[in-house]
Amino acid sequence: MHHLSTLDYVILVAYVAMVVSVGLGAVWLQKRKRIKAGETTLGEGAYFLAARKLPWPIIGLSLFSTNISTVHIVSLCEQGYKTGLAYANFEVAAVFTLVILAVFFVPFYIRANVTTLPDFLEKRYSRGCRDFLAMVSIISAVFIHIGTSLYAGAVVINAMMGYPTDTSHLMPTIIMIIVATGIYVVVGGLLSVTLTDSIQTTTLLIGSAIVTYFAYSKLGGWSELSDAVGPNMTALLRSDGDFSGLPWYSVLVGYPVIGIWYWCTDQTIVQRVLGAKNEDHGKAGALFAGFLKLFPMFIFVLPGLLCLALVVTGKLAAPPDTKSVYAHLVMNLMPSGFRGLIVAALLAALMGTIAGALNSISTLFAYDLYKRFRPDTGEKKLVFLGRAATVVGIVAAIAWSPFIGKFPSIYEAIASMICYIAPPITATFVAGILWKRANHRAALTTLWSGFAMGLIVFFLDFFKKQTGWHYNFMVVSGVMCLIGILTMVIVSLLTEDSNTDENRKLVWDNPLTPFKIPGAPGLMNYKLLSVIVLLVACGIYYAFRMPTKGEMDDWKKNNPEYAAKIQAHIDAQSNKKKPAEKAKAKDSAETAAKRAEKTAAPDTAEKKRGGMTRDEAIDRAIDANLRRVMERSSAEAAGKIGNPIKKLPEKPEEDSQ
Repeated sequence: MHHLSTLDYVILVAYVAMVVSVGLGAVWLQKRKRIKAGETTLGEGAYFLAARKLPWPIIGLSLFSTNISTVHIVSLCEQGYKTGLAYANFEVAAVFTLVILAVFFVPFYIRANVTTLPDFLEKRYSRGCRDFLAMVSIISAVFIHIGTSLYAGAVVINAMMGYPTDTSHLMPTIIMIIVATGIYVVVGGLLSVTLTDSIQTTTLLIGSAIVTYFAYSKLGGWSELSDAVGPNMTALLRSDGDFSGLPWYSVLVGYPVIGIWYWCTDQTIVQRVLGAKNEDHGKAGALFAGFLKLFPMFIFVLPGLLCLALVVTGKLAAPPDTKSVYAHLVMNLMPSGFRGLIVAALLAALMGTIAGALNSISTLFAYDLYKRFRPDTGEKKLVFLGRAATVVGIVAAIAWSPFIGKFPSIYEAIASMICYIAPPITATFVAGILWKRANHRAALTTLWSGFAMGLIVFFLDFFKKQTGWHYNFMVVSGVMCLIGILTMVIVSLLTEDSNTDENRKLVWDNPLTPFKIPGAPGLMNYKLLSVIVLLVACGIYYAFRMPTKGEMDDWKKNNPEYAAKIQAHIDAQSNKKKPAEKAKAKDSAETAAKRAEKTAAPDTAEKKRGGMTRDEAIDRAIDANLRRVMERSSAEAAGKIGNPIKKLPEKPEEDSQ
C-alpha cells in the first residue's frame, strides 16, 4: 500500500487551514457589520441560529454535510464490499423522510418560532417532555454523532498515513481533529459551521466521485461489474434470508422509524432548518438535501462493490480487512496529490458532523437546561455558557471515543443505538402533530417507558452471545415504535384531555392539510420539488430491483468462475456459521495459544509476545481457523457449481471477462 507523499501533506494542511480561516473570518465579518450598524450585543438567535437568515442552498448543503461523516463514508464503503448495494437503502430511503420533514414538520417548526426541538415539544406537550428530549439529544450528540465519528475518522486517517491504529496512537489524532473543529464552533456558532459546511460538502463530493471514477475505470464498465458480482449484489431490496441481514421488509418496517427520528426530530440535523429565512426556504432546503442524498449510493456504497469486483476479476489485491476497503482503494488507485484531496474530504466530513453536534449541544444546554432555571439570562451570557458546554462536550467525546473499539463493529454500535433510541421519540412527534387528543401524560409515559425498553433491548443485543438475541434490529425498532404509538393512544384516552387552544395549533386538522398550503413560485415550490425527488428515488429502486431466480441462474451459467468466487465471498461474510465449526475453531485456537504460552518464560506468560497479548493471540488464531473452515465451505460450494475455487486461475482470461 502506498503512503501519503509530500504533495499530499501540503494539500491536506492547506485545506484544514482554509476551512478554519473561513469559519473565523465569517465571524469577524458578522461582528464588523454589527458594529457598523450600531449594535453592541448579539441579536436573538444570531449565534445559535445564524440570525435566521439561512437560504435554502446553504440549508440543504449543511443538512447533507452534517449527515455525512467519515464513519458514514467508511462504513458504507465497507458494506458495499461485503453485501453490495443493500445498505444504500439508508441513503435512498432518506428521500422519503426528508419529504416528510418539508411537508409535515417544517411549517410547525418555523411558525412556532422555536430555537430548539425540545422547545417545540414543550409547546405541544409539557416542560417534562422538553427536558427528556434535551437529555436524549445531548446524549446522542456526544455518543453517536461525535464519539463514533472521532474513532472511525482517526482509524482511517492513521491507516492512510501509515500510523498504527491502536488506542494510544489514535488519541493524538482524535484530539487534533476535534480541537481544530471546536475552535471555530466555540468562536463562531452556527454561522461559521454552515459556511464551512458548504466548502466541506463540495470537497467531499468531488473527492468521493474521484475514487468512484478511478475504480470504475480500472474495472472497465458496468457490464464488467454485473458479470463479476451478479444481479443480487447490485439490488437494493433483498429477499428474506439474504446474507446481508437486510431483507426488504426490515427496510419497510424499520427505516421510517429511524428516518423520522433522525431527519425530523434530531436537534443536530433540524437546527439547520430552524435557522431558515422563512418557511419556503426551510422546505426547499430540506428537499434539496433529499436530492443530495441520492448521490451517496453511487459515490460511497458503489466504490466498495467496485473493489469487490476488482478483487474477483484479479485486477486488485484483496484489502487486509473489510474496514480498510476505502483506504485500500484510495492508497492503491489514486495518484499522488489526489490522495491528499481524499484525506481532506474525509476531514471535511468529520469536521462537519462534529461541528454540527457541538453547536447543538451548546444550544440545548443554554436554552433548554440553563435558561429554565435562569429565565432572565441575557443572550451574551447564554452564548458564553453555550461555549462552555461545547468544551465539556469535546472532553466527553474524547473520553468516550476509544470505547467504540470495544463494539463488534462501528456500524453495529451506531445502528443499535439509533434503532433503540428512536422509537418512542418518533411515536411522540408523529402522534403530536397528527392527533389533537394526544396529551402530555401520554407523551411522558411513552418517552420514558420507550427509553427504558430501548435500554434493555440494547443490552440484550450487545450481549447476544450470552442472551441468544437474534432479532433484526430494524424490525425490532418498528415493533417498539408501534408499542409507543399504542401507549400514546391508550394513555391519552384513559386520562383527561389537558390540551389547550395554543398547543392544538401545533396539530394538523387532518393529514391532508399540509398539502393545501400554497408553495413558493417557480422551482422553490415544495410540491413540485417533492414530486420530482420522489420520482427519481422510485426510479432508482426500480432500476436496482431484486433479481428473479431466472436472472440469477443465467448469471451463474454465463459466469461460473465469478459465481464461485462470489459464493465464497458470501460464505465468508455470512453470519450463519455452524456452531460446531465455531466451537472447533475456538478449541483449536485455545490449544494453540496454550502451547505458545508453555514455551514462553513463566514470568512473561501474561505479557505481550510479538506485539500481541494472550487474548489477541487467541482472537487471531480463531480468525485463522474460521477462515480455513469457510474456505473449505466455499470450495465445496464452488464444486457444486462445477468449478472449484482451488482450480481457478489467479487472474481470469480475457474471454471470461
